[in-house]
Order: sequence, then structure tokens, then C-alpha cells
Amino acid sequence: MARTLRDAGHLVEIFDDGEAALRRLLGVALPDPDLIVLDLMLPKVDGLEICRRVRQTKITPILMLTAKATELDKVLGLGLGADDYLTKPVAVRELQARVGAILRRVEMMRVASRTATDDSPRAVVHDRLAVDPIGRSTTSDGRDVTLTAKEFDLLYLLVANPGRVFSRDYLLERLWDDDYGGFDRTVDTHILRLRRKLGGPGSVADRIVTLWGVGYKYVLPSPGGEDAR
Repeated sequence: MARTLRDAGHLVEIFDDGEAALRRLLGVALPDPDLIVLDLMLPKVDGLEICRRVRQTKITPILMLTAKATELDKVLGLGLGADDYLTKPVAVRELQARVGAILRRVEMMRVASRTATDDSPRAVVHDRLAVDPIGRSTTSDGRDVTLTAKEFDLLYLLVANPGRVFSRDYLLERLWDDDYGGFDRTVDTHILRLRRKLGGPGSVADRIVTLWGVGYKYVLPSPGGEDAR
């Protein structure tokens, strides 16, 4: 698989066990990879644990590989924050297609979306929801929504990166730093307030999805106008 991806022009690093992979992925000396291709059944630390640990602090896309094809394994892997799933043996062309699709999606997000750290943040407009980081304004179903500074930053980070899973630890470090008083339910409380202010159940608030034990993500509305599930 590494040879196939290298032949396609990708720079590939290989790790033979979970401990080595974690040291690389959680280290601070090297930049984060653009994509993690993660085997489920690894020695020392398995793929699910690596996925869980990485998702606590990073949003790097994860393509999970496994020899198990049961629905439970797929749900468990995706529930922990994996972005896609392939069952071994993996066909070379399918691997190339999945990797290419994920990397294109990441690049599109980089170009089209801006987070609070960018020099030129852009408004994000989805069906029935608009978030403008320059004017610090939000409209939901045509009405203005008044948000606190942290509520706005949290909402903008989510809507500017649709489909990305953000762990509570990552959100605390990114948006609160040390300014959260040690209250580990800070993120949950702000999400609850956001959903209420955006209109509650049945509104655009439903696009903010909870992944229990993992964190939160924002899902895009479907082309037909109905919110995606």
C-alpha cells in the first residue's frame, strides 16, 4: 500500500506498531500528516485506541483498515472519529480513490473555509444558516442570533469545517486555552446554549451532532434542503 501511494506522488511514513505511531502522531517536533491510514489490528496499541487518542487533540483525517467486516466494527471505528473505512484485503484502486477523495476534501476545506486564526476569515453560508466572522453576526432561519464571544467562536469553527470531528479536549485547548476554570463540561454547556439559540430541535441546531465519548461535528444540509443525518 505504501508503494502504491508513493507511486501516486504521496510522501508516506510507515510504522510497524501502535506505540511507534502514537509517538509520531502525538509528538510536537514534526508537522501533522495530511492523512492517517490506520490499521485496526496493530501490536502494542490497537487502531481504535490510536484513533481515540488522536481525536482528543487533532482533526487529521483517518482512513481505517480492518480485516473485520461486521457492522459493529464499522460503527465503532467511525464513532471514534474515523473519516472512512476499508475492509482488507484492500483493492489498490479503491485505496487510491479513497485517499484521493479524502485529500481533495481536506484541500477544499482549506481553500473554502477559514477558522478564527486566519488573516482573512470568510463568511460561511449554508441553507438557513449564515455565520460572518468579520461582523461577528449569525442568522438562523432568517433571524438574527445573539451569541457570546466563545459561543460564536465555537460555532464558526464547527461550520467552517463541516464533517470534521472535534474532541472536547481539542476545543478547550483551541478556544479556551487555560481560561475555562477547570470545568470539564464547559464545551457541553456552550453547545447546549448554541443549539437553543439557533432554534432548538427541528432547526439548523440539529446540524451540530454529538458523537458520544468523542466530541462534536457540524453536518451540512443535503442538496434538497433537508438537513443531513
